[in-house]
Amino acid sequence: MNLLAKSLLTAALVMFAASAWAFNCPVVIKQAEDLIKKAETGKSNADTKPLLDEAKKQLAEAKSHHETAKTKKDHGDAVRKAKVAAAFAEEAIVLQSP
Repeated sequence: MNLLAKSLLTAALVMFAASAWAFNCPVVIKQAEDLIKKAETGKSNADTKPLLDEAKKQLAEAKSHHETAKTKKDHGDAVRKAKVAAAFAEEAIVLQSP
């Protein structure tokens, strides 16, 4: 199973357990931000650029969900999107290694 498939599976599992992490949004968002920064400092290539772009998009959506959250589900959505962003950033980091 490749890293992308594992990442998407993890994201799906997070979606079902989101209520348990409902108010961890800032922690998970910070982790995603840190991974994106790490990926940006690595050697970029044609494979990593789309992954970083998607990671940044998912992170922006996570922040938006968190800032406008009215229910636990909204916080769960923010956590899920932040974890997906982190997964894309992790994949970019893996693809940067020789």
